[in-house]
Amino acid sequence: MKNYKLTFSTALVIAGLMGCGDSRQHTHQNNKVDTIPNQTVAKKTGMITQKITPSLWVEKDAKAVANYYLSIFKDGKLKDLRRFDSNESGNDAGLETAVIEIAGLELSILAAGPLFKFNESVSFVINTKDQAETDYYWEALTANGGEEGSCGWCKDKYGLSWQVVPTEYFELIHSDDPKVREKAMKNTLTQKKLILTELK
Repeated sequence: MKNYKLTFSTALVIAGLMGCGDSRQHTHQNNKVDTIPNQTVAKKTGMITQKITPSLWVEKDAKAVANYYLSIFKDGKLKDLRRFDSNESGNDAGLETAVIEIAGLELSILAAGPLFKFNESVSFVINTKDQAETDYYWEALTANGGEEGSCGWCKDKYGLSWQVVPTEYFELIHSDDPKVREKAMKNTLTQKKLILTELK
C-alpha cells in the first residue's frame, strides 16, 4: 500500500498552484504534464478568469476523476493535468492535480491520499431544464457506485453530493398559490429523484 506522508500545508501550497491559466502553476519545471486521451487540453490564457474555484480532494488518480466528470458533463474540458513525484510533493506516493471546466464551472482536483472525505455539508446543484435532463444527470451520477438520496440529492461514485433540480421546481415552491407550494413541498419529501409530474 502506498505510504501517504503528505502534510496539510504542503497540499495547500500545491493546491494553490493549480489555478487555471495562471503562470504561477508552471513554476515547477520538472513536474510531469499529461493529457487525457481524446480530450483537448484548453489553451492557457495567462490569467485566471474565475474568482472562486472549488477544489476537490480525492484519494488518487486525478486523471481518472477528471475523465469521470468530463464523461458526464459533455461540454466539459480538461484545462490542466500534472503529476508531482515524492521529492516535489513531500508525499511518498507523489500526487496529481487536474483542472477541469464543466457546465462553465472550473473545478480543481487534488489527488493526495485518503486524508479527507466528502460529506453532505457541501454539494453542487445542477439546475436542469426539464425532466429529461434531470433523468440524465441523476442516472449518470448514481451509476457505477453512486448513491440515491432523498429530495433530489444523490452522491456520485467518489462520494461527492449533488442536487439535481429542474428549474421549474423553484417556480412551484415559490408560487404565489399556497396550494401549489404545499403540494410541491409535501411531495418532494416522498421522492428521491425529483419528478415534476408528481410535484405539480
